[in-house]
Amino acid sequence: MEIDVLRSAYPDHWNKAAAIRALALDAVAAANSGHTGMPLGMADIATVLFEKHMKFDAANPDWPNRDRFIVSNGHGSMLLYALLYLTGYEDMTLEQVKNFRQLEAITAGHPEYGHAKGIETTTGPLGQGIATSVGFAMAEEHLRAVWGSKIFDHHTYVFAGDGCLMEGVSQEAIALAGHQKLGNLIVFFDDNSITIDGEVSLADSTDQKARFAASGWEVMGCDGHDPVSIDHAINAAKASDRPTLIECKTHIALGSSAQDTAKGHGALTDPDVVQNTKDAYGWGYGPFEIPDELLQEWRDIGRKGAQARAEWQEAYDALSDRKKAEFERTWAGDAPKKLAGTIRALKKQITEEAPKVATRKASEMALEVINPIMPETFGGSADLTGSNNTQTSDLGIFSPENRKGRYMHYGIREHGMCAAMSGLKLHGGLRPYGGTFMCFADYARPSIRLASLMRIPVVYVLTHDSIGLGEDGPTHQPVEHLAMLRATPNLHVFRPCDGVETAEAWELALGRMDTPSVLALSRQGLPTLRLEHKQKNLTASGAYVLAEAEGKRQAILMASGSEVSLAMAARDLLQAEGIGTRVVSMPCMDLFAEQDEAYRKRVLPGGAVRVAIEAAGPMGWDRWLSGERGRGQKAGFIGMESFGVSAPAGDAYAHFGITAEAAAEKVKSLL
Repeated sequence: MEIDVLRSAYPDHWNKAAAIRALALDAVAAANSGHTGMPLGMADIATVLFEKHMKFDAANPDWPNRDRFIVSNGHGSMLLYALLYLTGYEDMTLEQVKNFRQLEAITAGHPEYGHAKGIETTTGPLGQGIATSVGFAMAEEHLRAVWGSKIFDHHTYVFAGDGCLMEGVSQEAIALAGHQKLGNLIVFFDDNSITIDGEVSLADSTDQKARFAASGWEVMGCDGHDPVSIDHAINAAKASDRPTLIECKTHIALGSSAQDTAKGHGALTDPDVVQNTKDAYGWGYGPFEIPDELLQEWRDIGRKGAQARAEWQEAYDALSDRKKAEFERTWAGDAPKKLAGTIRALKKQITEEAPKVATRKASEMALEVINPIMPETFGGSADLTGSNNTQTSDLGIFSPENRKGRYMHYGIREHGMCAAMSGLKLHGGLRPYGGTFMCFADYARPSIRLASLMRIPVVYVLTHDSIGLGEDGPTHQPVEHLAMLRATPNLHVFRPCDGVETAEAWELALGRMDTPSVLALSRQGLPTLRLEHKQKNLTASGAYVLAEAEGKRQAILMASGSEVSLAMAARDLLQAEGIGTRVVSMPCMDLFAEQDEAYRKRVLPGGAVRVAIEAAGPMGWDRWLSGERGRGQKAGFIGMESFGVSAPAGDAYAHFGITAEAAAEKVKSLL
């Protein structure tokens, strides 16, 4: 439908949508940076959605039963910022819009969770928004089953473009959503046939509607500029019991000289182009100027959900005091008070029984006591349940037939799983964890990175963490992955040495509210090394003295995970020769780095030879070997300098010289 026809047929709608477009034009021009095309192309869809369908209250942006709105094609962030300003979100001021993409403004180049209310998740890397939305939709289905439809009954709406649908993670996401029949998930596909390089046909000829239909979705189309067509499609989507794709035929950079071209994707900053586009809209106002009457119409849209929120509050107030307390605890993300005592009891049991078990099994032992007292945990695995040991008998399987289930079979979809886990946490009320082999963190890396950027406490259970997995060989043996994960800001990587440290790591992962966590766990059995029960969580310090030197301290052996037992054996060899040797277990480098210098100095004093042992690459150990009062010429590393081999675990360790004898010899060579 042409602009002139739209303006005359739907003047009220047109003016509201034009306000979004004008703000996007002005903000991108002021920043001399950004993406104008998507906000201009999708403004009509956004206007209909927010005016007629979105359940939200701008004055109460964190209302648990609000609809969620996710801009997966996050380069079009100005569309979201314009909506938040127009509808009256308190923190999204006009000044913030004017400072689009500037230092310390909440209006970042791509929407960032935590910068402003109404930004449900960080998007920008294409495909991440639509993949994360699956977790939002899962959370709504589960919590509705648990708490009832008066407490949870809402939709997740997603804007997505060609780029989102080309990225591989989108197939993982849509297949998962279709299989789970997530009927509260509605995706608007901005079908404008343009990417940065030119027409979509240069690189893709996928029939997206057929693709989604084959994955179990409801599929329909609409004219993405005709408000009646858009409204009809949304009503039909809301009536479906399956997730819905609405293919919206749109014009990128509508009304500009760059309309329907690759140039229209990016920043339209030329003053003449901006003015001519506004003229085509019939928009006769200055930069960042929204007429009072039109702004009030948008503010009324922002207030229209107040009644629904008040009705929700009545339903919530009718809950028992016990249920309200539990709701508030889980919504705040607080661990139950009994978690610490439960973990202490498990630690005492492990210390007394001293089992030799893989830390993946020790993780299962921890979950068996954690899951019954934390109904908010939501587990899963990427088709490796029996290997990751992530399922406990009390969880039940989440499915269309059992929405109360707390365990998800994600299938072989590591990337989609980790994105969905982010959505589960971002929705609120749940604490997700999911497992795969550590080597396949490569497949999940973008989702892990965004969770770290957002500082959301999801837990990645990464088992088979070294060459100790044995015969599967180098394709499955992680070597560089610990370094990669440790290099990621805001991500705590735990590599426990036994069942006690594993239990402590779980306590920290579920108790810390500001970061995601990795639990790097062994396939092979490991001896219990913590044979004296300590109520204190020693893993919380990141590193600690596991065994002190007898006699004069001449060497310090440092290790994590399965290699701590090798360090203990090497200590025995060295002590037998009169070489006083301290063993430091370092389950979490990041937490150790956060300790004050006095504590770090007590654990790693100067003077002694230092050797680190880890069945991985050396990157990350330099600080603890040569820094922190260490000396490079008196430091050594026992570990990997290549990929692994296919062989039994013991043979693999011997082949690469990761043995107690090698560690002892390294110490002696440095003395």
